[in-house]
Amino acid sequence: MGTATADRAISAPRLFDGEKWHDDSALLLAGEHVAGVLPRASLPSTLPCETLRKGTLAPGFVDLQANGGGGLLFNNAPTVETVLHMTSSHRRCGTTALLPTLLSDTASVMRAGADAVRAAQACGEAAAAGVLGLHIEGPFFAPSRRGTHRGDRLRSCSAEDIAWLSSLSDLHCLLTVAPEVMAPGQIRQLCTAGLTVFAGHSDASYEAVQAARGEGLNGFTHLFNAMSPLSAREPGVTGAALDGTPDWLGIIADGHHVHPASIRIAQRCASPGRLFLVSDAMATVGGGQHWFTLYGERIVQRNGRLINAEGALAGSAIGLVDAVRYCHDVVGLALDECLRMASRYPARVVGDKTRGHLQPGARADMVLLGTTLEVAATWLGGVRQDHATLR
Repeated sequence: MGTATADRAISAPRLFDGEKWHDDSALLLAGEHVAGVLPRASLPSTLPCETLRKGTLAPGFVDLQANGGGGLLFNNAPTVETVLHMTSSHRRCGTTALLPTLLSDTASVMRAGADAVRAAQACGEAAAAGVLGLHIEGPFFAPSRRGTHRGDRLRSCSAEDIAWLSSLSDLHCLLTVAPEVMAPGQIRQLCTAGLTVFAGHSDASYEAVQAARGEGLNGFTHLFNAMSPLSAREPGVTGAALDGTPDWLGIIADGHHVHPASIRIAQRCASPGRLFLVSDAMATVGGGQHWFTLYGERIVQRNGRLINAEGALAGSAIGLVDAVRYCHDVVGLALDECLRMASRYPARVVGDKTRGHLQPGARADMVLLGTTLEVAATWLGGVRQDHATLR
């Protein structure tokens, strides 16, 4: 691909292609895909070019844990309309693809959510291109580490569950489980069927996690949160996650879930390219609402935290751009790595080679960021949507 196939271009003062920076360059587009990158001075004069006077053009963000957005929570309304509305709402946060995430719930809610994702992917609407698949977080969790998940929704995994979950492999399905709750061989069955299985909400021992790894488990959901901690004589789930293996490590960087030093430690311990950002966003993200209900309980946003009546955290009030900004400004990570953690790495988790970068053949899903990392615009398949004026 290159200028021969390109039908238009977008020039920017600064462009990040997922691997390296390009100054005063142009992104070549061919339909919905990227055809290449050229110095702006080398652009053919006959090629139509949209000129961005300010900002940084980067790959659109990929969020693998989004529970809600724009005033809606997926569990409360597991419908096609909710999926598309969430996807559209998260574009204001720079996210161009996501996994709608179901929290532990009844079998009917879980099945309705899966049906909604499948129908959304096939509906043909523009927002459907941002629906990557489905993240099912629960209900096979340790009660002692349930967090905000409702206790009476938790249970063990049955043969019927295995059969149903195995039927979701076409959806890019990520499943979070507590390894100690799963019977021997169940994780292997799910991985063989094509699901990606992570550990989370777990009180498992280091040895139990190692056994689950042997069956195909290859990642951890919201590292440090709702998992047995690292201690001197029992590394627990946290220690297993940080033990230098090539597993995927998702983390919530909102300033409330994880201390910035812990994020730096995780970044040093993780295998290169394996620590990625998730929002854990709830209904308040991408809209003006400051409260919602979860399992019939009112959750309110106070001082940037989403809390229940007991004051416990109940998801996050951020989008991925906020996590990128926090990791850069507070944690102190390099901006290019922060951008990869929100785009290239999560795309790799679900095996999507067309997202998370702007190299030839990638989808033309981009975000335009300002000097304070605010989202000015996004492109989905090369189609622009404005969100704010660049500062």
